[in-house]
Amino acid sequence: MTADIVVLGAGIVGVCVALHLQKRGQSTILLDRRGAAEETSFGNAGLIQREGVVPYGFPHDFGALLRYGLNRTIDAHYHLTALPEIAPFLWKYWSHSRKERHAEIARLYSRLIEHCVTEHDALAAEAGAQALIRREGWIRAFRTEARRDESFAEAERWKREFGVLYRPLDARALQELEPHLAPVLSGGLHWVEPTTVSDPNALALAYLRRFESLGGKFVQGNAATLEESGKGWRLRTAEGPVEAGAAVIALGPWADVVTRMLGYDLPLAVKRGYHMHYRAAGVAKLNRPVLDSEKGYALAPMARGIRLTTGAEFALRDAIRTPVQLGRAEPIARNLFPLAERIDTDPWMGARPCTPDMMPIIGPAPRHRNLWFAFGHAHHGLTLGPVTGRMIAEMVAGETPFVDPAPYRADRF
Repeated sequence: MTADIVVLGAGIVGVCVALHLQKRGQSTILLDRRGAAEETSFGNAGLIQREGVVPYGFPHDFGALLRYGLNRTIDAHYHLTALPEIAPFLWKYWSHSRKERHAEIARLYSRLIEHCVTEHDALAAEAGAQALIRREGWIRAFRTEARRDESFAEAERWKREFGVLYRPLDARALQELEPHLAPVLSGGLHWVEPTTVSDPNALALAYLRRFESLGGKFVQGNAATLEESGKGWRLRTAEGPVEAGAAVIALGPWADVVTRMLGYDLPLAVKRGYHMHYRAAGVAKLNRPVLDSEKGYALAPMARGIRLTTGAEFALRDAIRTPVQLGRAEPIARNLFPLAERIDTDPWMGARPCTPDMMPIIGPAPRHRNLWFAFGHAHHGLTLGPVTGRMIAEMVAGETPFVDPAPYRADRF
């Protein structure tokens, strides 16, 4: 098989890259070792986070560091045996999270985030997938007035600086929006601009079908077989060898498998996360995702049921699964919302691909012609998939990207 370009990785980012390339007349092959969106893109809280202008930083206050160091929380967990290997990444992550540096990163990051809803809406309309996207926003809920008021003040700063919109909720207003939550909360922050997805896997598959309807081809194969061939690239697939003039690495947490093979030493790590689905008890209904911010888990209404998602687990990508955060979160979540039995047989786990400066890597490979990078989106792979896809396609096609890609280039490291 031959193509103008091959995209490695069929998560939400890779699917969006391939779709945007095919739309611009580039004959495109999309490759993955499994089916599309069956890894990290399968499980998340389903948020398209227009409000997510400030990426999740590493805490700097002593109290938070002590709390996380005890390794008993829901929002963060770590494997002690992994620390020697991931310590250099954590040190860089901590350094980039200093107040002044974090603010600088947010200004750059917001340029991507501001387009996330409109770019998803455009692809969903093309793919006939509008029914999967909801427009009720999501709620960050608080148990204490101090935490609530602190977050209200932060949201007001973000509104002034980045233009994000929110609605402050006292306890009564929150109860009116989500009447089946237990009356134990002091209020909430209703982010009104983000959209949410009832089935992230189904949305990615809808985009894939649109890609295929335009003539694109999805194949299964091993991205690690990628090698230079003349003026382009070659790799092996289940349907035979593929020859392409250009390649895009969109492998998420597995990007380093190929980039290291090609001689790149990029500072990549993963934050693993877990989810479990539950039936809502009786007539209970959750209208939109709710983050129990002081406990560190989220509940999201999904097509399959109520999805309970955990925070970050710092571990090696391929280490044994340890869903202890789910075990810690479940009894607390049951006291907040009437969850019935578990629907899934086992907890799901995914690995979020992260960089220490909290920004994705989007753009040309520094030392190879006709090779492009599109990975490292951390918590915002679903949010930024269409934005990244359009940027890469515009660069490949020689167009001026609608977002300046300079801050996200690999050579910043």
